[in-house]
Amino acid sequence: MAQSQSWVRRCFKAFCKGFFVAVPVAVTFLDRVACVARVEGSSMQPSLNPGGSQSSDVVLLNHWKVRNFEVQRGDIVSLVFIWTLL
Repeated sequence: MAQSQSWVRRCFKAFCKGFFVAVPVAVTFLDRVACVARVEGSSMQPSLNPGGSQSSDVVLLNHWKVRNFEVQRGDIVSLVFIWTLL
């Protein structure tokens, strides 16, 4: 019985260590480097989602290009508006 409790405890500790390392790394990556988004609907046709509103495309949003002002003519820019209450 004591061995099974120590095994469970070791597994739980390993899970917690991995979780508390992986979550901040993932959040930082998605916030600072890039994130994945889905394009649905006809707003970006024919460049994205050429099949119509029944299908969707997946795009990688690169945060580094925008931060370094490396946006060029022909690039697609995504804007996210965050509403806050003061």
